[in-house]
Amino acid sequence: MTTTNQITGYRGNVLHFTENPAFFENAYKYHEDGVLYVQDGKVVEAGDYSTLKTKYTNANIVDHSGYLITPGLMDSHVHYPQMEMVGSYGEQLVQWLQKYTIPTERKLNDPVYAREIANLYLDELIKHGTTTAAIYASINPVSADAIFEAAKARNMRIIAGSAYMDVNTPEYACLPPEEVYEFNKTLIERWNRKGRMNYAVSPRSAYLLSPAEMEATAELLRDYPDIHIQVHLAENKESGGMVEELFPGISTYTEVYDHYGLITPKTIMGHCIWLNDDEFELIAKRGASCAFLPTSNLFLGSGLFNLQKANNHHATVGMGTDYAAGTTLSMLKTMGEAYKVTQLRKAFADNPKSVTPLSPLENYYLTTLGAARAMSLDDHIGSFKAGMEADFIVLDPNATSDMAIRSKQSENISDLVFALQIMGDDRAVKHTYIMGKKMK
Repeated sequence: MTTTNQITGYRGNVLHFTENPAFFENAYKYHEDGVLYVQDGKVVEAGDYSTLKTKYTNANIVDHSGYLITPGLMDSHVHYPQMEMVGSYGEQLVQWLQKYTIPTERKLNDPVYAREIANLYLDELIKHGTTTAAIYASINPVSADAIFEAAKARNMRIIAGSAYMDVNTPEYACLPPEEVYEFNKTLIERWNRKGRMNYAVSPRSAYLLSPAEMEATAELLRDYPDIHIQVHLAENKESGGMVEELFPGISTYTEVYDHYGLITPKTIMGHCIWLNDDEFELIAKRGASCAFLPTSNLFLGSGLFNLQKANNHHATVGMGTDYAAGTTLSMLKTMGEAYKVTQLRKAFADNPKSVTPLSPLENYYLTTLGAARAMSLDDHIGSFKAGMEADFIVLDPNATSDMAIRSKQSENISDLVFALQIMGDDRAVKHTYIMGKKMK
């Protein structure tokens, strides 16, 4: 192959996934002294440095030896307008939304404030090594415009959409059913598939939606069958009871969405805690995905996501923060809490040994390639296959003194990744690259 000076090689310990380690033995590629070659923002090749250095003799080498190079981390469910209300005390989902969330999101009606929060949010993502997210904006289109404009300025690949609802919420936060079509159409035409951005139709949650609102959404989706969709599903028991009252005659929360055609291969369903086997099977059958949101579920006391049951039905799962019900934007910290959720499920099992803890490698998969698949973006990001967009991070296992002493004891890459998940935060993220451009 002809080489040019435009190719840059990033040397270090290189890790990326090809499949889900829960189902495949050889699901990842790890090169202890590896290199990632990038040209014009795209991956050229990744592999062993000793093998590839003679192939790309004119490449400029950036030496990250001793550090771990992986695809950028991804957040499959987050609410950027809620940044100022993280850590709001003492409520569960329904009350928390009314007391804190809706009033806070109203502040983004102000375009100056919306831009301030959007820019702060994306800067925080980059600091934490998150290069892509599926984002809920507020009901006001100003907030959707602000996050897309901020992402465009950073050349970030995101999915975002304005969350809407029409019942069980203050009137000022409602979108009437007759406005659903034009409201979404305007934003779709303005932002969908513009640069690295995709719009997501975002009917917030079935307990906040009337049958008329759902039917209006179904009408929209008939005209935009390939659009991304994001919803909340079975987050806690109280909201599930409210769905039963709103949609009598439909058996389950999941079937409500399916009844209106909202479960498609591009649907991201946040939480998915209180689901039975048939519901997981339906999600898998439709090709939709579940967002595993551990810090939010723990903080609001919503429940424990059953990853094992989701895997039994081969449902696609991606990791997410659900910030600001989630308590951190760090996907490293989120992975640590996800492991604890799977461990905690043992306390409620008749036979604790029947509960499989989340492995470090599957955990990291769920936050890279798994999240990309959950967001239907794995044709673009999530691995180091040739031609993929070069969003990647450089992790420092020795970022703090306690991490350093723990990392030295790591016997293999799985154990090192686990140490980063349990102890890491933004300090462990040495560099963040977006399309090959260093942003941190």
